[in-house]
Amino acid sequence: MHVDYIALSIPVFFILIAIELAYSYFNRLNYYRLNDSIANLSQGIGQQITGIFMKTALFFGYKYIYDHWRLFDLPSTLLVWILLFTGVDFFYYWFHRMSHQVNALWAAHIVHHQSEEYNLTVALRQSWFQGWFSWVFYLPLAFLGFDPIMFLTISAFNTLYQFWIHTRAIGNMGWLEYIINTPSHHRVHHGSNPKYIDKNHAGTLIIWDRMFGTFQKEEEPVYYGITKPLASWNPVWANFHYWFDLAALSAKARNWQDRVMVFFKAPGWQPAYLGGYQPAPGIDVVNYKKFDGSARFSLSMYSLYQFVIALAAGSALLFSYMHLETVQNVAAAVFIIATLVSCGALFENNKWLTVFEWTRLIASFFLVLLFPGEKYVVWKMVFTIVQAISVIYFLIVFKKIRDHAGQTV
Repeated sequence: MHVDYIALSIPVFFILIAIELAYSYFNRLNYYRLNDSIANLSQGIGQQITGIFMKTALFFGYKYIYDHWRLFDLPSTLLVWILLFTGVDFFYYWFHRMSHQVNALWAAHIVHHQSEEYNLTVALRQSWFQGWFSWVFYLPLAFLGFDPIMFLTISAFNTLYQFWIHTRAIGNMGWLEYIINTPSHHRVHHGSNPKYIDKNHAGTLIIWDRMFGTFQKEEEPVYYGITKPLASWNPVWANFHYWFDLAALSAKARNWQDRVMVFFKAPGWQPAYLGGYQPAPGIDVVNYKKFDGSARFSLSMYSLYQFVIALAAGSALLFSYMHLETVQNVAAAVFIIATLVSCGALFENNKWLTVFEWTRLIASFFLVLLFPGEKYVVWKMVFTIVQAISVIYFLIVFKKIRDHAGQTV
């Protein structure tokens, strides 16, 4: 039976985030902002929730090749585990590198790079759709005969390793910088500075970047984020905005070849008659400013409360979805994602916020009807109480929204 090591690691993630947050606070480093951190964590929750509906299908592709076309029957020995670790890390490098060099892949991976901060919450900022194609890069391992469960285990730990390198609290690590991927190397990878773009794609071992010419040492101060800032806390928009950019560029093309090539060329490419390749702009240090939204304190606190609800509901779903009916899983997922969208809208003080939030709150009470029987009595009672508190809480902050009606409705 496969163990979901990433789901089991969630408590550890939050403990380490709390430690880094405390370190940042007491040393006045300003590594964290509430709106940015919740936006990052919302992407992680959404990625896990959407993953529920495609994990089996994606795993089937690897397993089918292993069951029918594998070349070798490899034993579960230490040497084979080491070889598999090396293979997973090697193919991760190429998957990651191509995700920066092919527009259609970058449209998914871009989510991970949108934050203008760099802390451990950024590690959990993951695309909801990247898993739809990343598994294809690892299929040679299935042909070679590496067991699917072994592959999933190594892949999980390759992902878990990359959590701790999303920090500014750790500086240069000496001789280890020549071998493994470190916080310093990965800070470069997240930089929007022209010299840092498309560098340091490593997962665990930095040797791949050194071998294939994509290594860059951390030198000048790093400006985090993407070259065209997202300027939104909406998790759904974060996953789709680049697709809209590509579609708009494709629509401007004069022939079908260019319309298609837009999706396969590198970011910044466009036909010569539209201006040709657009390199990444330099950093305007003087006028540089991070996106921060316009929410007041009361809305921010209400957003935090809703995020805690989404986090609790998401965690519960991750550990129970296998025992639920499809309609229950879908309904729970819709509620969680709608709640995350609401969190972002609250931070942005969006014009459609009031109608959306009242609709979401009222609709949420009907969710309990999809869980009949005594088995869910306690859960339904807790959920109903929590949502009733949400209604009362929102009534309190609603007056503040109306006071700024010119900006919000």
